[in-house]
Amino acid sequence: MSKEESTAPNTTGDQIADISKGVQDVILGEDGKPLSKKALKKLEKEREKEARKQERMARDAAERAAREAAEVDYAADNYGKPGINMSQKKTDTKWTAVKDLSAAMADQVVNVQARVQTSRPTGNKMCFLVLREATATVQALLVVNKDSISKQMVKFASSIPSESIVSISAKVVLPNEPVKSCTVGDVELHVSKLFIISEVTAPLPFSIADASHSPQDYEEDPSLNRVMLDTRLNGRVIDLRTITNNAIFKIQAAVCQLFREYLIKDGGTEIHSPKIISTASEGGSNVFKISYFKRFAYLAQSPQLYKQACIAADFGKVFEIAPVFRAEDSNTHRHLTEYVGLDLECVFREHYHEVMYMIGDMFVYIFKNLESRWAHELEIVRKQYPSEPLKYSEKPLRLEYKDAIALLRKHGEEIGDFDDLSTPQEKFLGELVRKEYDTDFYMLDKFPLAVRPFYTMPDPTDSNYSNSYDFFLRGQEIMSGAQRIHDPELLRERIKALEIDATPLEDYIKGFEYGCSPHAGGGVGLERVVMFYLGLDNIRLTSLFPRDPKRIDP
Repeated sequence: MSKEESTAPNTTGDQIADISKGVQDVILGEDGKPLSKKALKKLEKEREKEARKQERMARDAAERAAREAAEVDYAADNYGKPGINMSQKKTDTKWTAVKDLSAAMADQVVNVQARVQTSRPTGNKMCFLVLREATATVQALLVVNKDSISKQMVKFASSIPSESIVSISAKVVLPNEPVKSCTVGDVELHVSKLFIISEVTAPLPFSIADASHSPQDYEEDPSLNRVMLDTRLNGRVIDLRTITNNAIFKIQAAVCQLFREYLIKDGGTEIHSPKIISTASEGGSNVFKISYFKRFAYLAQSPQLYKQACIAADFGKVFEIAPVFRAEDSNTHRHLTEYVGLDLECVFREHYHEVMYMIGDMFVYIFKNLESRWAHELEIVRKQYPSEPLKYSEKPLRLEYKDAIALLRKHGEEIGDFDDLSTPQEKFLGELVRKEYDTDFYMLDKFPLAVRPFYTMPDPTDSNYSNSYDFFLRGQEIMSGAQRIHDPELLRERIKALEIDATPLEDYIKGFEYGCSPHAGGGVGLERVVMFYLGLDNIRLTSLFPRDPKRIDP
């Protein structure tokens, strides 16, 4: 080699090889001077020593492989990768869900299919697995024995990539001590058969463990990896696998179920209104305009007009669970451009409070049943996101708007009689109500007419106010509602006063010209209810795949 290509003595493996071949080029040291014969001899000895080491390691590895190959794997039929499930066969195998495992099943052999959350070998004769299915985890164990578990099988188990799906047969065993790291801690599974059903073949964007840390975990160990919200949302499929997120969306589904349960028992009919409409349903500009053949249409801001049409059609009480679209450029912790609306509309006989209090009772029904029927999921969420238990009374508190303004002013807030509440004012009011009335859930009634939609019925005793209400949870709004104007002439007056173009609303108004019962209702934001009920700090945690002004993927 040339002088220009020469390297320092500590990186001269190739150079020494050249020396051993009789190459006569001068080798320079770090100081740029030729190495002495003594230095060259030392380098050659180091090369020979390294070569012997590599030979020894290769020989040991070959001998090890030969021994393993010579060993009969008596457990070969008890583990492996059976290939893609293309519904090739059907058996009478009975499967057990991880959440259903219990001490009462001790000594039974069960079949379980779950994800490998972690695998931890202990030497070459034992391996621990944590298996996860939905919101439940359990510890599984493989120990070498003479019958069904070989060293090769333990090695196979320890090499399974995290998040792979496996199918196992195992004996249910009572551990010496409860397994505190798993949700099912009173048993463990002693595996006899283990097969990979679906193997992870790509790096995960983050680990399930890192996405499962609580705020307290970070306080106790600041060195823990933090997975930021945007990272989690970008890898939402993995993020949703945490038992906490699985529980959050089971609770979200439960809110829908209980909403539907209550209203059906109360005589309600579920409807499905169109989401492509010809005019803005709220009469505002915050709508998504879409191309509709040779004209334009809008994505519905709410099913409001159609709920009322059903009331005019004598449905009596209707409700809907459906997406709602709001083109608001609001990048806050509680706003989305698409969310799930729980909407209802009901006929009343004498006073809109009949409907308002019915809605209050409905929320109490939801809260109580969540606590009794979804206690397992609530416990899981509160472990990662601790929150104080929700305070509410059997008969929800009703507070008039003017009294709320007076309470805020009493505690130093500057606000006009007919001003709308800002988010900080809502939160502050919630704190004051909790201190004074010992509740996190209340109804704020008689809002100023100027801050409500055109179809809101004015208060007959004071035209500055209206027969409208909002419901609040932990100091923030979860539902807005009111008595609706069912008289066509009064409705036209309101539309004219607000300088709204009545042309696209003619079909809506005509429904009232045919006669319509007095009615009231409201619209609930599902994600907000779940967010505030669980005491979470961002609505994106309760939206399956959130949509906001900056996010339309994944």
